[in-house]
Amino acid sequence: MKKTVKEMVADANSRIETISVDQAKALLGNEDVQFVDIRDVRELYREGAVPGAMHAPRGMLEFWVDPESPYHRPEFASGKKFVFFCAAGWRSALATDTVQSMGLENVCHIDGGFGAWKEAGGPTEEKSPK
Repeated sequence: MKKTVKEMVADANSRIETISVDQAKALLGNEDVQFVDIRDVRELYREGAVPGAMHAPRGMLEFWVDPESPYHRPEFASGKKFVFFCAAGWRSALATDTVQSMGLENVCHIDGGFGAWKEAGGPTEEKSPK
């Protein structure tokens, strides 16, 4: 194996902005900030979600960010600051690094992810299948 996941996450973290849960909590509700939950939908149903967070499954993220993709989501062209998170901060570090390399500016991720958010008493809401 040329590079482990741990090494890939460390490399990504060296290039991206990582914010603490307290910093993220201070951004919640700011109309110029969009939280982006990249966890699998089953994780949302099982664990809950950050209120107001946009769900962008990791498998579709690059397609939704790219304005030339037929799957592009206009939310990613809004000019807002994007705060990515996953369960523990590994997938979101890789995702933040990827979208940043695609040209999406003003993007960061939460250190420790949704697990750290819940542990710190961050607000959550239940999600269920529609």
